[in-house]
Amino acid sequence: MSNAHLTPRENFLRMVRGEMPEWVPVYAMGFPGYNESGVRIVGPSLFDETHLSPAETGRTDIWGVDYIANEETNFACIPDSSHFLLDDIADWRKIVHAPSIPDGIDWEQLAKRDIEDSGADRRESAIMATIGLMPFQQLIALMGFTGGLMAVAEDPDEVGALLNYMADLYVPIVEKTVEFYKPDLLYLLDDTAAARFPFVSPTFFKNVLKPVYARLTKPAVERGIPVQFHNCGACETFLDDMYDIGTRLWDPAQLGNDIHEVKRRYKGKISVAGAFSWVPHDGYTEDEVRGAVRACIDEYAPDGGFAFFGGILSRHGDTSLDNAALWMNDEAWRYGREFYKG
Repeated sequence: MSNAHLTPRENFLRMVRGEMPEWVPVYAMGFPGYNESGVRIVGPSLFDETHLSPAETGRTDIWGVDYIANEETNFACIPDSSHFLLDDIADWRKIVHAPSIPDGIDWEQLAKRDIEDSGADRRESAIMATIGLMPFQQLIALMGFTGGLMAVAEDPDEVGALLNYMADLYVPIVEKTVEFYKPDLLYLLDDTAAARFPFVSPTFFKNVLKPVYARLTKPAVERGIPVQFHNCGACETFLDDMYDIGTRLWDPAQLGNDIHEVKRRYKGKISVAGAFSWVPHDGYTEDEVRGAVRACIDEYAPDGGFAFFGGILSRHGDTSLDNAALWMNDEAWRYGREFYKG
């Protein structure tokens, strides 16, 4: 094995800064089995205590959106598509009402407790603090895709007003999170693209979404804290604007994007985490799974600017892919650890 002298935290942050890491970092988005990955996601438990996020089994979020969860979603919450809260974007002021954040929060103790509960060791793991608001996805949750995209097309100014109203609630939370959790990274999540095309135009992204993102990330950017942006789908057309709001690491960097061109164009500016694609099938073998991991690292890790990020999910109660996930995790760590030594 390698005689690496960097800690996983130092190695991960070196990659985020656009410098050459000592080995290929592994990112896991909070999934178990990656304790050695070098980053831990820590969100203020305030979100749970004030119902700022839906429960795992489904309930109503703070904006009034009903969420459901079932075996088909592996009990991940999704908006209840049988009814949507907002039919006309012009009516949002009558329907959408933000809650009040409780007074007297001891942010110092909250941060201490949350970091301890995460099991993070700051010497070994970078702390990545999450932002609770996903602006575009929250619009879709309120209106559905048809209603939400029609609002984007017909009245982008009102969409922007709604999203900024929501950001008014979250910006003070982000400010306190940055001040007291002292994170190494800030995590912004908001999927704005499908597998082949963006959901919105570059103009809408730049003029409406980008200013909202900038408000949310500003407390971190002002302190020199890099942003990691989780943005699924073919969203590479938005990377210039993502960089402007502080993004230095983008995941999951799916293969609907030209990952080689992204690495070339944004070398030293934005690193990518992802680019792994393996489709489960009957009769898969350990060699096949491990080979797919090695092929991904061989393809995208040269010259740095890359972290392996893979996932193998199954339906609730289905254990048939458990071994595949274990092999993927193990190979990413073992092979990636030695990759830059050759």
